[in-house]
Amino acid sequence: MKFAIISDTHGNVANFKKVVDWLNKENIQLILHCGDIGNPESLKESLADFKGEFFGVFGNMDKDFKILLEEYNKIPGVEINEDVFEKEIDKKRIAFTHFPDMAKKLAQSGKFDVVFYGHTHRPWLARIATRSVASGEEKILVHPKPNGEGGSECRMINPGELAGQFHKPTFAIYDTETDNLELKILEKL
Repeated sequence: MKFAIISDTHGNVANFKKVVDWLNKENIQLILHCGDIGNPESLKESLADFKGEFFGVFGNMDKDFKILLEEYNKIPGVEINEDVFEKEIDKKRIAFTHFPDMAKKLAQSGKFDVVFYGHTHRPWLARIATRSVASGEEKILVHPKPNGEGGSECRMINPGELAGQFHKPTFAIYDTETDNLELKILEKL
């Protein structure tokens, strides 16, 4: 299954709608949003033509909108959590948040295959060593690497910003079947 990861839209309806149009053409029916969404009205307008589900978290610029959490979740196909969203998709253990420090803790926990985050407005991929403490002893949790070899790491990924405030608008597509990640530049769609 392929799905989109976006972040830092900051209410930019025009850019968000371009992504939605492209996702509909590609038959991609799931969006994960890593925060700094914008107000409920801009999200509703942006997703008006989307033919799928939307899961999101709040970012630092959404703090004033947290009181409107129920309003966001009234939008058809939308589910938003405040800080962290954990989800299993096609047997991939996925978490996403807005903040890099929280993402790193999630990645290091050993509970996830992939962790997505936003906030920096820059696309980024890191491989984070995963460790878990069990019965007072440190234990390395082994997850397969994309090449099939054993390893103890989790990918931590930032899709960049969709708003285009500081950098070119970007988003990512993740394929759970191939474990492939692809960065998309909005102007090249």
